[in-house]
Amino acid sequence: MTLTPAFEIGVWSAWIFMLYNFLPMPLLMLVHKGLAREAARPQSGIEMKLFPVMWIIWLAAVIYYIFLPMRPGTTWFYVGFPIAIMGLLGFTAATITFATTQIEKEPLASGLYCYSRHPLYITQLVMFIGVGIACASWVFLLFAVVYSMLSFIYAITEERHCLEKYGDAYREYMKRTPRWIGIPNSESNKQR
Repeated sequence: MTLTPAFEIGVWSAWIFMLYNFLPMPLLMLVHKGLAREAARPQSGIEMKLFPVMWIIWLAAVIYYIFLPMRPGTTWFYVGFPIAIMGLLGFTAATITFATTQIEKEPLASGLYCYSRHPLYITQLVMFIGVGIACASWVFLLFAVVYSMLSFIYAITEERHCLEKYGDAYREYMKRTPRWIGIPNSESNKQR
């Protein structure tokens, strides 16, 4: 890895992953007609300040991604690419679960949502880290970590919205499902 970023436009660049990461979001918003928009609305002062920062970092990463070449044939590529694919597959699974589940009356609690309340953020982070390694880019790894930390903070806004929307059903979901990743609490599952 070098400290100076590489800037090249090519077919085999990191933009492929960013495009794949970006495309499902408008589709999800169409499927659930504004629910995602409601859940992501910042409410506190710190959330209002973090929201534009998060989007500026995301936009900078998108622009950098366009010019970030993959490094096939290098050790970095062979280590990072499988990690990126793992993240991509998880992101796909979480997106499909979100898009195909009726969440208007009950919280989403199936698929990867059994193991994490925020699998889209987790799998996105795994994908970004894998791409950063595959491209041998410290700059992109830094983007990935900072953006993900802000997303993780922002997830609290989504949870607050879900508590307002689903009430006790979401509280039960929170008791049995870890926020980030882990094994569901079996005692809560036995009570159901």
